Amino acid sequence: MDLATIGYVACATVILLLAIRVPISFAIGGVAVVAIFVVFAFRTGTFMPERAFWTTLSLAFSSSFDLVHSYDLSMIPLFIALGHVAYKAGITTEIYAAARVWLARLPGGVAIASVAGCGGFSAISGSSIACASTMGRICTPEMLRLNYDPRLATASVAAGGTLGSLIPPSVLFIIYGIFTESSISQLFMAGFLPGILSLLAYALVIVMWVKQSPEIAPVPDEVFTTKQKLMTALGAWPAVLLFVLVLGGIYGGIFTATEAAALSLLFATILGIVRGRIKVTEIVPLIRETMTTTGAIFLIAACAKIFVALIALTGLSNSLVGLLNSADISAGMFIVMVCLIYLVLGMFLDPVGIMVLTLPLMIPMVENYDMNLIWFGVVIVKLLEIGLITPPVGLNVFVLASVLEDKVEIGKIFSGLWRFLGIDLIVLALLILIPSISLFLPMSMY
Repeated sequence: MDLATIGYVACATVILLLAIRVPISFAIGGVAVVAIFVVFAFRTGTFMPERAFWTTLSLAFSSSFDLVHSYDLSMIPLFIALGHVAYKAGITTEIYAAARVWLARLPGGVAIASVAGCGGFSAISGSSIACASTMGRICTPEMLRLNYDPRLATASVAAGGTLGSLIPPSVLFIIYGIFTESSISQLFMAGFLPGILSLLAYALVIVMWVKQSPEIAPVPDEVFTTKQKLMTALGAWPAVLLFVLVLGGIYGGIFTATEAAALSLLFATILGIVRGRIKVTEIVPLIRETMTTTGAIFLIAACAKIFVALIALTGLSNSLVGLLNSADISAGMFIVMVCLIYLVLGMFLDPVGIMVLTLPLMIPMVENYDMNLIWFGVVIVKLLEIGLITPPVGLNVFVLASVLEDKVEIGKIFSGLWRFLGIDLIVLALLILIPSISLFLPMSMY
């Protein structure tokens, strides 16, 4: 058996294990270690396991060690902690409160405010699932209280929650940048305009839906004065300052992305303590929550790095590039194939798992077509964002249903999402056809 064949068998085995619900880290890590052992054991033509044992362990540990000790990876716990602290300090709720007051009289105004609140939360924390969970606790009960149709009340938050993947900072962009050796600062800036475009597209869906069926979103009786509007807008200053600190600092070259994360976390923590919303004794539980989430991501990434070592060892990526060249597939057809693969995988797997499983195979093919890796990263993250609300396993939908304690059926949430999925595909097409939407800001940095 030649090396490339071992690589193909390993990939097929991983897919099989994932299909029977084996955790992604154990699937890719376990298969990678076994396959590397087989490669080294048969290196001389005969099976010699005693020569493969220490070599396999050395390669596995060195691969995962290098990743976990990556400087860029330190951004993940910092931004996750920032999300927890910002929620505890009330910074994220103030974003929604301001949007709620200013947009209340628009058709579906509270739903639009929920999407805007999700966008604001996304600009502080880099997790879509955390965004859906947090804003689901705040926004959906309020819409249900105002007699909004449960489909609109839940679908707007589930879709808005996906903005955490695209609007910087984003955990997915950090992982993509590490695995592709791309500039994470440029990836953050590349996601900003597509994120805003997605947010506006969701707002458009809500307005059109409510105009078509006004009964699904009754206009609240409450009327806010100009003074109340100004006060709520001023109350959101911490969120605006955090956003400017992260994006403005990175765009202006004042901070690296890691430095921006650390400074934002420090600012949010001090502000929460000074305002009396965070007690010093509550910091340890917040750190514990951060460590739990970070540990899960790091384990997947470390196992994925071992899988990358296997791909390099077997030459599988070169084999795939050769197959593409021999098949004479155009760049456009390749992008269509990528979209189909990611849309299908997004129906069943979590975004981090999809990314670490596919990037080692995708990136050499992308480079073969001489595509811009920053632009490709935005397309991939948008595809993963769509997967978060795609049945049958849209993670944001299940997270939201869990937060609501099954007050709204999962099927009803999915039934309200098809409009948002439709606009997502239109936005995706725009990002593919007009790369400048993604590349304008990163190309103008510094």
